[in-house]
Amino acid sequence: MDFLYPFLAILAAYLIGSLSFAVIVSRVMGLGDPRTYGSKNPGATNVLRSGNKAAAIITLLLDALKGWLPVTLVKLFGQPYGMEDGTIALVGLAAFIGHLWPVFFRFKGGKGVATALGVLFGIAWPLGLGTAATWLIIAFFFRYSSLASLVSAVFAPVFYMLGDRVVWYSERSVMLAIFLMGMLLAMRHWENINRLLQGTESKLGAKKAEAVAPGKAAKKAR
Repeated sequence: MDFLYPFLAILAAYLIGSLSFAVIVSRVMGLGDPRTYGSKNPGATNVLRSGNKAAAIITLLLDALKGWLPVTLVKLFGQPYGMEDGTIALVGLAAFIGHLWPVFFRFKGGKGVATALGVLFGIAWPLGLGTAATWLIIAFFFRYSSLASLVSAVFAPVFYMLGDRVVWYSERSVMLAIFLMGMLLAMRHWENINRLLQGTESKLGAKKAEAVAPGKAAKKAR
């Protein structure tokens, strides 16, 4: 029975991660399905292409929340039920995998940047803050969201190692989970990596006709 509570926590984390808020928020706010325009990625960046900044911000926050919440709950209440660092690592990874392959949306999910960041904030807020700052710095200077995400994924495990015995005690299971999230995130950005190498990746703020949501394109045509 010792495995029951950790198993239920991991399962719950995956189900929470499977909530595709890009799709849910778009439906609630009467916007087009983000899986049908732009990059067809159900994430905050693609929702922004609908022209509704509020929807994009809400999606970003909720996607991050679903990574942060399961990790934080296990940290706060899991110990009496036999849930230690190994469970924290698996719960965070499960929420992230839920976003990538959501059971409620035919296993077609997003790229996981916001959810991964939420997991990192749940593990330790300085870790999340450092990773978020890395994203902002790279995005500001180079104007590529994908490049900022990839660089942040590389630095996240480095930050975790650097914080050992200074801010936290590093655990191998948590370190492995952070590393695996980075690998999966890079895999989901494979097309972006190819475009970056070819010099065809769109920059932040750039307007591309083919990337505009159907509803927004219709308004422009009038």
